[in-house]
Amino acid sequence: MTALATQTNLRLGPIELDVPVVLAPMAGITNTAFRRLCREYGAGLYVSEMITSRALVERTSKTMRLIGHHESETPRSIQLYGVDPATMREAVTMLVAENLADHIDMNFGCPVPKVTRKGGGAALPWKSDLFRDIVGAAVKAAGDVPVTVKMRKGIDEKHLTFIDAARAAEDAGVAAVALHARTSSQFYSGHADWSAIGELKEAITSIPVLGNGDIWSAEDAIRMVDETGADGVVVGRGCLGRPWLFGDLAAAFRARAAGDDPFAQETARPSLGDVADALRRHAALLAEFFGDEEHACRDIRKHVGWYFKGYPVGGQLRTRLSVVTSLAELDDLLGTLDPTIEYPGADVEGPRGRAGSPKRTVLPEGWLDSRELAAKHRGELVEGEADTTGG
Repeated sequence: MTALATQTNLRLGPIELDVPVVLAPMAGITNTAFRRLCREYGAGLYVSEMITSRALVERTSKTMRLIGHHESETPRSIQLYGVDPATMREAVTMLVAENLADHIDMNFGCPVPKVTRKGGGAALPWKSDLFRDIVGAAVKAAGDVPVTVKMRKGIDEKHLTFIDAARAAEDAGVAAVALHARTSSQFYSGHADWSAIGELKEAITSIPVLGNGDIWSAEDAIRMVDETGADGVVVGRGCLGRPWLFGDLAAAFRARAAGDDPFAQETARPSLGDVADALRRHAALLAEFFGDEEHACRDIRKHVGWYFKGYPVGGQLRTRLSVVTSLAELDDLLGTLDPTIEYPGADVEGPRGRAGSPKRTVLPEGWLDSRELAAKHRGELVEGEADTTGG
């Protein structure tokens, strides 16, 4: 059966994407090497690792490297984290004045204790006045550069913030809002509540609403959009070790737009040789990014398990790959694989990355007493931003 043609472009201010797909910022993952690799397979918007606004203003060497983009990357997208409106304004002003970004995303979804215990990340939207001030400062400083917001449902099921925060962001002039449909206390455990994305789409009508959570395949992405009415998807853990997912997503959304059946599209079925080639390409891009082959090999180690999930790669070889120190050594090890081994099927699919378990979100003392920011918390916020160097 042929589906009705559906608009598939996603517009964020002056930026128009031909497929509504965004790579989610992931600490230690979405550096320029991984972004370039994913672009080679598909289309969409590819966002940097989380950058701390204070570190950016201070121009730390690590931060300046992380905000760098290869000449092939366009549009250039940077995610900022911050808890102080003045520092956020200064950081955005810097990015715009120095032409360092075409799109700025703001992180209000990080559940990591070192961030939330200082009132940042997923904890921050609870303080509605602070949230409005930070988003407003960023949008004003950005001018014509589109600003988007990524958030979670709230701190926990008793302290949900996503509807009122999205409305505040919409009023401030953001170009889109993205919802990871879990609470902070869920971390990455359980299942994403896609119904919350649908609820948000009904509440927010003037800007795009993007959905995030449990997209492991192109079929998942299409189902999310069909079930929730979301204007696009944000993909995180599903692409770990699977950069070709972005090709699957592009094909499915383009088919949907043309009125064809998106579920009938052929998806990537990489052989073991194809996977090895992708890992090797990733390592080479990392070497270019770091300017240090040994550093690149240390970084690629964490990707080995994701790339070879479900493939018949023995434990001894996996162990040797996990301590590789040079590209030549990597080539030797990959050369021992049988490249003709075909795609294993279901064992490769499904969840990947650490899910963790539900846990109480660590918050500043008395944080939940009021939706307004108390004077006693202001100093903790500034201190917290100084302690959070990205990631």
